[in-house]
Amino acid sequence: MSQKPNRLIDETSVYLQQHAFNPVNWYPWGFEAFEKAARENKPVFLSIGYSTCHWCHVMEMESFQDDEIAAILNAHFVSIKVDREQRPDIDALYMDFCRMLTGSGGWPLTVLLTADQKPFFAGTYFPKYTTFQMIGLMDLLYTVAEKWKNNRQELLTSGDKIAATLQSHYEKTFSTNHFDVNTSEIVQKAYQKLCDSYDKDLGGFGKAPKFPSPQNILFLLHYYQLKKEDNALSMAEHTLRQMYRGGIFDHIGYGFCRYSTDGVWLVPHFEKMLYDNALLLICYLDLYWITKRELYKNISEKIMYYLIREMRDSSGLFYSAQDADSDGEEGKYYVFTFEEIRALFSPEDAAYFSDYFAVTPKGNFEGKNIPHLLLNASYETENKRIQVLIEQAYAFRQKRTSLLTDDKFITSWNAMAIYAFAHAYRILGDTKYLDIAIDTQQAVEKHLVGKEGLLAATMRKNVLSSNGHLDDYAYYLWALLELYETTYEINYLHKSLTLFEQIEEQFADTEQGGYFLAGTQNETLLFPVKELHDSAIPSGNSVLAVAYQTFSRLMVAPNIQHAASRQIDFMASRAQSHAVNYNFYNIALLKEISPSREVIAVILKQHKKDIQRLFQAYFVPNTTFLIKIADENQLDDIFFYLDVYNMIDKKPTFYICQNRSCSTPITDREQLKKILSPTGELTTNL
Repeated sequence: MSQKPNRLIDETSVYLQQHAFNPVNWYPWGFEAFEKAARENKPVFLSIGYSTCHWCHVMEMESFQDDEIAAILNAHFVSIKVDREQRPDIDALYMDFCRMLTGSGGWPLTVLLTADQKPFFAGTYFPKYTTFQMIGLMDLLYTVAEKWKNNRQELLTSGDKIAATLQSHYEKTFSTNHFDVNTSEIVQKAYQKLCDSYDKDLGGFGKAPKFPSPQNILFLLHYYQLKKEDNALSMAEHTLRQMYRGGIFDHIGYGFCRYSTDGVWLVPHFEKMLYDNALLLICYLDLYWITKRELYKNISEKIMYYLIREMRDSSGLFYSAQDADSDGEEGKYYVFTFEEIRALFSPEDAAYFSDYFAVTPKGNFEGKNIPHLLLNASYETENKRIQVLIEQAYAFRQKRTSLLTDDKFITSWNAMAIYAFAHAYRILGDTKYLDIAIDTQQAVEKHLVGKEGLLAATMRKNVLSSNGHLDDYAYYLWALLELYETTYEINYLHKSLTLFEQIEEQFADTEQGGYFLAGTQNETLLFPVKELHDSAIPSGNSVLAVAYQTFSRLMVAPNIQHAASRQIDFMASRAQSHAVNYNFYNIALLKEISPSREVIAVILKQHKKDIQRLFQAYFVPNTTFLIKIADENQLDDIFFYLDVYNMIDKKPTFYICQNRSCSTPITDREQLKKILSPTGELTTNL
């Protein structure tokens, strides 16, 4: 480790600062680095990762802290470090290239470029020395340096060819065939693919490693409700139960880890991400909404307890992630030896704790124990005794070693948290969750909006990074609309309208459809990128389809309705070939092809809370609720079309519309409850 810092010392990113004392002469992404590469006729060594990435840490310790590797890089390359969470546009562009070249991708992402940003080689993790499985970084760098010196044109030609292939790839994502798209078939294909890959014994989809993939769960819950398919609920419920029982859930500090390295959900990759926990929180909340089983409410509350206790800043914003490693060892913070448990508790309590969480002398992870409930038949019920022991174990492990938290604030991930906490209030009715959602939304406006009124991508130490990308805008719109549907406060629709206009101005591809990841206010890279299919999280284009559909049903505005229809059509043309990779978008498509309805309540202000709770009693995903307050002096311009709806006999009055046809208004709440209940069919003749 060098005693003299490199240029990354002045960066705010935790990930970049982790490399600030490497002997490698790192540059942040920018003009200075590429100008140097051009001036000195050197290739660019680009390394992309993030602060809580285990294999990023491994590659740093093996190679980037190594003087031999540093000497090669400093002599023959210009080295650039990028935090993928700050610059998802750079990451997406070169990750696409890596997948195209190698068939897979991941982090750390390693790319070799020309000075004009054209890639000619890519991979992920490389050990320092060559093994029988893969080339080592030393051999790779020497080979490229020799070719650059003696046969540079071969690399440049390769870069040009690959750039042309990459450009052709993006042009295909831009141009779409809107004809002969069977939307019902897309939804059915996606559902059938999940059925085919479903692990009936252990839950989840496919084999190890198993990822939470919340978009799959949310799609199944909507499929169950709109298609009345019990198997969809069964798959979602079994998967969520097994995930909670396994070691992927932290039973001591709560919250979910990134994914399971095995098929039984026992051994996780120990990093915790805000986005996983926010999206999984929505899954468990919806499952509770449907089933009313206390277990899912309890799990939801544990996730929120974790997020509030460990991930929430005093500003109201949420941190991005917690590391998998402590003291250079993966999972050290989370695991216990059998002897540690015996020393921590009385003999009776140690035996009880060990039996409850399957702690043994042999262990289940490198001789140590990941607490889990996979062998506990009574996992649904918790008593005060185990709760007290959990708190003691939590306090012990906090003192035992530290855990790095990346205290960067990411706009899109905070938007997910806003949605999740607003959703929690909507379902559970506890105002503290609504307060958190509102506080976080206000903190986004205060801290993550630049002087020009545009969203930033991230902030750390009060310094904003680059302008926001599509994901930031799409998820924030989604969150604002959920706040409206939770509170029925009109100001959230006004904010949504402003955001809609910014999205259309900055990101829309007005010629081919869809939306670019980087907009007119972002840096121009080698090629514009559209991220369409879902990955660890739903893509910005998927989220936008869902959000625009919701917005179009709340607003009688031709431009919003046109944008929603256009986006749903555009995404359908992409989803038809790989439907299961678009499952968050498929929620919008499922709603589009299913019967829908609108319920308009005309009430006095004093009735608002009661009517809100009535509207929020059931999971009815294809019903849009609107409230008109009859005793307010002036109807907001947004809801001008509600002017014709009035109260009958000064009673709360409900207008129910379906398929562009409205029924006779009703004033009987019990009748409305029957219509909204899970047994009430949308096709009922009202």
